[in-house]
This record gives sequence, C-alpha cells and structure tokens, in this order.
Amino acid sequence: MTHHDADDLTRLHRRLVDAADHEGILDLTYRSVDSPVGELLLVASPDGLVRVAFEREGHDAVLARLAAEVSPRILRSGRRTDEAARQLEQYFEGRRRDFRVPVDLRLVHGFRRKVVEHLQEIPYGRTESYAAVARAAGNPNAVRAVGSACSHNPVPVVVPCHRVVRSDGSIGQYLGGTDAKAALLALESA
Repeated sequence: MTHHDADDLTRLHRRLVDAADHEGILDLTYRSVDSPVGELLLVASPDGLVRVAFEREGHDAVLARLAAEVSPRILRSGRRTDEAARQLEQYFEGRRRDFRVPVDLRLVHGFRRKVVEHLQEIPYGRTESYAAVARAAGNPNAVRAVGSACSHNPVPVVVPCHRVVRSDGSIGQYLGGTDAKAALLALESA
C-alpha cells in the first residue's frame, strides 16, 4: 500500500464516520491512548464517556461486550473521545486534578450506580475507605458491594475508584491491577 493509498483510506474512514454520526447510526466511538498505567481504551456514546478499559481487560473483549450490551454500531474515531484523551494526558502530566467530560453511566445500575456517582465526589489526592463509601451510598453494611461496584466501574481513572482503599489504609484490589492503583495514588499524592 502506498502512502497515497493510506491517505485515501484515512479520508474515506473519516467520511464514513462523519456520515454515520450525521445520520444518527453511530452509537459508540473508540480510541486508544498511551498512559503511565498502560494503554487505555476510551469509548464514548453521544451522551459521554461510557467506558475506559485497561490493557489487562483485553480491549477487543471490551469492545465485543459493548457491541452486545449497548450497540454493534461502533467505529474507531477520536471525535467524541478527543477531550477525554486530552484531559487524561493533562492528568498524567500532573496538570489536571478533575475531569470535566460528560460521563455516560448506562452500564451501572442500582447500588453500584450510587457508589459510582459518589466516587466522583472524592477529591483529588484524598482517599475514602470502602466502609465510608458504603455509608455515603446509603448502605453502611454494604462494604463488599462497594468493592464490587468499584471493580465494575466502567470509567476508571475518570471516575476515581482508585481513591477507595481499605480501612487499614492498604490499597486493596483494582481493575487495572494493584500496581496501576498504587501509581495513580502516588501521582495524586505528589
């Protein structure tokens, strides 16, 4: 394939994405971004960022689940994810403390949704225990359920489940791995 052919394919892809978006038949767009905690997959709906996935989750598997659970109308495109990618870059550079991008929480329901909504209130550089989050979400006895909600947070990093730690101060588990959680907490404590 020549450079000219590659340019033509890029332009054709861009026109396809634009046409699908204009016609309202493009439900999800995605892109990958590099980060200090590995490559992140960003997926957005017209309503906002619907999924951030770590490499260890398997990006193809995440896209397949989204195709089954949300819509098979998914294309690679940066348009809906450009702002989230820019803000994540600023965050990892230490120049951003909170995210100001729309988040689409259609993948979480019930108590898990209450937990995920509360996570957005935990300030940069601070942590809360699983027990404190359970109380804030309205069910002080649901400490294990908070852990489950954090592990199913569809938008990690942007919705900071990494800021939830065990009552004894140890960091606990994390969807991106404990090394990633430790790195995020260290970034925020610097």
